[in-house]
Amino acid sequence: MHVRDGSGRKADAIDTTSAPRRLLGRLRDVMAGQGAPQERLDKVVSLIAEGYEAEVCSCYVMRAGEVLELFATHGLLQSAVHNTRLRVGEGLVGEIAAHARPLALADAWSHPAFAYRPETGEELYHSLMGVPILRGGRVVGVLVVQNREERTYTEEAVEILETVAMVLAELLTVAQMVNRQELLPVDGNALLPLRLEGMGLNGGVGIGVAVMHQPQVRIGRLVAEDPDVEHVRLKEALNTLRAEVDGMLDDDTVQHAGEAFGDFRDVLETYRMFAEDAGWIGRITEAINSGLTAEAAVQKVHDDTRVRMSHVTDPYIRDRLHDLEDLANRLLAHLVGAEQLSSRGALPDDAILLCRNLGPTELLDYDRDKLRGLVMEEGSRTMHAVIIARALGVPVVARVPGVLTKIEPHDPVIIDGDHGQVFIRPGDDVREAFEKSLKARRRKLAAYTALRDEPSVSRDGVKVSLMLNAGLLMDLPNVVETGAEGIGLYRTEVPFMSRASLPNVEDQAGLYARIQDACGDRPVVFRTLDVGSDKVLPYWHGQPEDNPALGWRSIRISLDRPAILRSQLRALIRAAAGRELRVMFPMVSEVAELTAARAVLDMELAREEKLHGPEALPSHVKVGTMLEVPALIWQLPQLLKRVDFVSLGSNDLVQFLYATDRGNPKVSDRYDVLSPAVLCAVDQIARQCRAAGVPLSICGEMAGRPLEAMAMVALGVRTLSMTAGGIGPVKMMLRSMHVGQVEDYIRDLMDLPDHSVREKLRFFAQDHGVVLS
Repeated sequence: MHVRDGSGRKADAIDTTSAPRRLLGRLRDVMAGQGAPQERLDKVVSLIAEGYEAEVCSCYVMRAGEVLELFATHGLLQSAVHNTRLRVGEGLVGEIAAHARPLALADAWSHPAFAYRPETGEELYHSLMGVPILRGGRVVGVLVVQNREERTYTEEAVEILETVAMVLAELLTVAQMVNRQELLPVDGNALLPLRLEGMGLNGGVGIGVAVMHQPQVRIGRLVAEDPDVEHVRLKEALNTLRAEVDGMLDDDTVQHAGEAFGDFRDVLETYRMFAEDAGWIGRITEAINSGLTAEAAVQKVHDDTRVRMSHVTDPYIRDRLHDLEDLANRLLAHLVGAEQLSSRGALPDDAILLCRNLGPTELLDYDRDKLRGLVMEEGSRTMHAVIIARALGVPVVARVPGVLTKIEPHDPVIIDGDHGQVFIRPGDDVREAFEKSLKARRRKLAAYTALRDEPSVSRDGVKVSLMLNAGLLMDLPNVVETGAEGIGLYRTEVPFMSRASLPNVEDQAGLYARIQDACGDRPVVFRTLDVGSDKVLPYWHGQPEDNPALGWRSIRISLDRPAILRSQLRALIRAAAGRELRVMFPMVSEVAELTAARAVLDMELAREEKLHGPEALPSHVKVGTMLEVPALIWQLPQLLKRVDFVSLGSNDLVQFLYATDRGNPKVSDRYDVLSPAVLCAVDQIARQCRAAGVPLSICGEMAGRPLEAMAMVALGVRTLSMTAGGIGPVKMMLRSMHVGQVEDYIRDLMDLPDHSVREKLRFFAQDHGVVLS
């Protein structure tokens, strides 16, 4: 940052070593001193203006309705204080708040977002530097300095002002310049029942009382007396943190959980890697050098990272933000001497945990025997905490906007993970209904468990194989628990997505061998790497695509990057030595792609035999393809000569048949999978597979829903692969149906011009005693 001295030459206004610390020290004294909050805020803006040799320093504070009010100024007209207001996004101040990013402009008037407010008297000032005032990752205000002449602000000057803004955030929050109640939404604040919609990420019903997850540690000291002491404190806290994570890796609970927590070990290893990240630690060190305490430096770097990552569109990278938040909170706890962030003993017997988001180790801080559900304002399916919640059988509802502002600790809460609903302070009638539902659910689960060892055979003797979809080691115990006949789809991309780098052949082979060992004699179908579209790898930075679902993904990537495909096939071959190997290629659009992929497999088989002898090879190799692209339907005669099995991926197939983005809520439910068009397509595929003697399975969502599964079986599909929760209901449906009767009826429906035949099939099932729930 520069100003002009008396001779007109540019001179440094603030050096980047001692001056920031002096400024922070003076601010600390003002904030800790006597006087009303407004008086202290007025002194603070004057000190900042003096420290920056700026004609103006102004502080805007966020009010209700996303309005920024001028709360204090040095240099603008005092009559504008508490009278000038800007909407978020309005003017340069509103622009800074809207994007939570700093602005440094030599000529602010030329910026397209500039908004002139005559009551402030700012027409004299041309250059402007402003930064958001952040508290817990949220914008609570904007801090601005201005000068009459054009001035170029350096990156160092911006960083120093961000540090000052962090200290100022403490004053605004502690002094409650704006009453917290003002910023709360109107609905849901009274003691009235409230129903909120979200996204169900793990099914089930949870009934209990609200427990607020509050991982943030209160920082009492922001400005450092001696930076050297703070560096030592940071080093000691980092060493303690790393030892704590190492202890988690050796935790008895994780060890005794066996294979079910194999993937969580990968999560912790990734978490441990974050704790070693030189860039992260380096930024904290720089913040300490600017005059902050070690804990304030950790908080500043984390707030900066949170704001920066919140603008990233890559879902995997955004989900890693929760790991970083977990890490920062634990480091802060060690620095300020706080007790464990979440106490297992403090939970009530029936706890519904509410949070904005959750890190992977934080969930395990809570007593799992008392946890009945998890509700998040944010969250996604690929969050590490959600993966662990599924393994623990905890219902999860995520993406519930504003839930933390509409609920108080110990409020009664019911969450419905099946339908993505949260009921706050429910009435007696609602609670009784859910208690009945929960009891009925438990009875159903007991009935499904009783069927575990019974054959999946229809009333007229048709045998159907019920298989499991899996993608994590923690899914494997479900094979035995549900009585599944094997794994009809193992998604090999999930381990690729949970690591920081591409796994090598040895690591992959070890994983695949563990999967086969866990399944014993049951078959396992390994689908090769299926990435692209909505599944991204953190270490693979491809070019943005307008429509990634139709772009460079799955087999297209594997064939264009054969080294990756070769290493994966080599690992599968080694893992299956002496055992049957079933390999399935995804997203095949033409027979030529399958031929090319199979040639790579044959090449790897020949290589392994040459290097290690025939005894190192699988006893049998079966090759199949996913049928997801409609073009392949018209190539079935040629395809079926070259495969040992076909698996119909109903999710993508229906998406492509109807040219409908299944991730777009406006159209995702527009077309029904039980429409005549889809039924005709499945019927055509099943007929040709049956004539060629090639087994056909379905591994999409249709397979795990009793009504849809009934239709697929009636059309001739004899293998269904689904999630663990679907096997019990589908087996009960199958054992109650007469396949011949449903087949005769469904063929009459396929010629109808209807949008859907769902209700007709449902009524038929009810009339004929087919159990659908």
